[in-house]
Amino acid sequence: MKTLIAEDDFTSRLLLQELLGIHGPCHIAVNGREAVEAARIALDSGEPYDLICMDIMMPEMDGQEALRRIRKLEEDRGILSTYGAKILMTTALGDIKNVIEAYGNLCDAYLTKPIVQAKLQEELRKLKLVKE
Repeated sequence: MKTLIAEDDFTSRLLLQELLGIHGPCHIAVNGREAVEAARIALDSGEPYDLICMDIMMPEMDGQEALRRIRKLEEDRGILSTYGAKILMTTALGDIKNVIEAYGNLCDAYLTKPIVQAKLQEELRKLKLVKE
């Protein structure tokens, strides 16, 4: 499983790397702009990400905008969101407005911080990224 972790907080990045690194390579983006560029490069190389963990509150470009742009990159290449990267919002924002917006922008799952290993693994199973 190839993963992109889009997270500006060092501690959160480190935690996600530890939890997801056992499943395959993890790449890092520290803001939404870097996340979109990493997704574009991966798509162009024919080796797209299987999973993108996206924080919402990031500098330069927030996670909601990055999510929209990544889905647009996939759409421009004829990839429906159901066949694109699984995008998991990993954020401190648990309010209904952000949750609805993220699902409206075609995220696949939403976890609020602090990230708990059991809940993360459960979401990975639901997304069929790891086996039961």
